[in-house]
Amino acid sequence: MPTVLDDIIVGVREDLERRRAAAPRADLEARCAQQPPARPVLDALAGPGIGLIAEVKRRSPSKGDIADIPDPAALAATYAAAGATVVSVLTEERRFGGSLADLDAVRAAVETPVLRKDFVVEDDQVIEARAHGADIVLLIVAALADVDLDRLLRLTEELGMTALVEVHDEEETRRAVDAGARAIGVNARDLKTLEVHPATFARLRPLVPDGIVTVAESGIRGAADAARFAAEGADALLVGEALVTDGDPATAVRAIMAAGGRA
Repeated sequence: MPTVLDDIIVGVREDLERRRAAAPRADLEARCAQQPPARPVLDALAGPGIGLIAEVKRRSPSKGDIADIPDPAALAATYAAAGATVVSVLTEERRFGGSLADLDAVRAAVETPVLRKDFVVEDDQVIEARAHGADIVLLIVAALADVDLDRLLRLTEELGMTALVEVHDEEETRRAVDAGARAIGVNARDLKTLEVHPATFARLRPLVPDGIVTVAESGIRGAADAARFAAEGADALLVGEALVTDGDPATAVRAIMAAGGRA
């Protein structure tokens, strides 16, 4: 029986085909060549204290509509001014209400490194990310066979970007490490069922060798969670819903980072 992740990827592939018709790979590669080099991010995420990937997020499959964000550039600028390490932009259209236009708007608004967060399953999506100014791209192990993970990871690095390789369980963590991931995101949300398991990061963190940046994802509500994940060994957090639903996202960013030990 198809999982939630399977259904999302079907739509992602259909939308990619539509974009290919409008912007062939040759056009994307030409646009990549015009971009300045991707910004480095690993050292910034690694510390000291906890780094923060602050997300522009309108909607999710589990919660539906979360926040009305008419101006993603303004929200991203708020995050950056408050000290966020990275700004994440959801570009998946059907379930998350994002777009590459959001990525373009955010890229134009901030000098902070920008993550394209999507369900990347084909090379053209990585090339799109660089063509639209992303410095980091999300690769979800659950969505990829080993051969695809290896290829997409190498392509990301060839384009000068960083890959945040997302895992949900022990086997996926082993696969990410074996593939040579330099940054591993541990998502407490099971993308096949959408259930959140808060103990996932603490369980998987010991499986990640020293020197690999670790990012805790999902279910992070504020400063108390930031302090807990910092104590459990997270280098950084990825936070979306708690920020976009807060009436004062700048204060929320500063509080989360302060609780994780970063001024």
